[in-house]
Amino acid sequence: MEQLEHLTANGRKLALRITPGAGPATIWLGGFKSDMQSTKAQIIADWAAANGRANLRFDYSGHGESDGRFEDGTISAWLEDALAVIRAKGGEAPILVGSSMGGWLSLLAARALREEQKPLSGLVLIAPAADFTEDLMWNRFPPEIRAAIDRDGVYHHPSEYSEIPTPITRALIEDGRRHQLLGSPLKIGAPIRILQGMQDPDVPWQHVMRLVEHLAEDDVTVTMIRDGDHRLSRPEDLERLVAAVAAMARGSVSPAH
Repeated sequence: MEQLEHLTANGRKLALRITPGAGPATIWLGGFKSDMQSTKAQIIADWAAANGRANLRFDYSGHGESDGRFEDGTISAWLEDALAVIRAKGGEAPILVGSSMGGWLSLLAARALREEQKPLSGLVLIAPAADFTEDLMWNRFPPEIRAAIDRDGVYHHPSEYSEIPTPITRALIEDGRRHQLLGSPLKIGAPIRILQGMQDPDVPWQHVMRLVEHLAEDDVTVTMIRDGDHRLSRPEDLERLVAAVAAMARGSVSPAH
C-alpha cells in the first residue's frame, strides 16, 4: 500500500508517496507546476501496486504537498530536491520517469549520479523539456515580456492548464542557464526511452530530436506519437507510458529490499 512520507533536505520539507515492492524502483519526476497527483504519476503508481513493484513519487518544493512557494523555485533547487529523494529513498539503480521539466531534471540528476558512480537502470522521458527556461521560454518571449522580467523580477504568464497565471521569475531564467544540456555532448550511461507528441506546442518534437542528437553514445529509443499533445494523458498514451516503464523494469529486475 502506498505510504505518505516526508523528507527534509536543504531546509525544504518534501512530500513523498512510496509504494514498497520489488526493484528497481520507478521514481516519478513531474513537470513545471505539476504535482505527484497528476494522471501519469497516478497511472504508474497504480501499475506498480498491481504488479508488486517499488514506486516513488514526490513533489518538488513549491509544488503540490511539499512546502515552499512556487515562485521561489529554480532548476537548481528542484534538482537538489530530486537528488535528495533519489539518494535517500531510491534504492539500487532506480528508473527515473520524467515528464516535461521532469525530463530535464531526470537528465541532470542522471549526469550527477553518474559522476558519483551511482547506477540507474534507465530513464523513461515524456516530452523532455531540456533547457526549456531558455529555449522554450526566454527565446520565445517578445521584448516586452523580457523587459518586464528584467524590470520587475517576475512575469505572470497566462496558462493553458490553469486559470491562475504562472509566475516566471528572473531567478528561474538566470539559474536555468547554469544547467543547459544542448550545448555539448551528453552521456547518461543508461537506456533512455522517450515518448513525444508531434502536436505538442510546448515542447516541439524538433526540440526533442536536438536532445537525442546530444545523446549519441547512449541507447535511446524515441516513440513519436503523430496526434499526441504535450500532456500525453489519453488512454492510449497512458498505455504506451506504462508499457515503456514495464519493459524497462522487466529488463532490470532485482529483489525487493
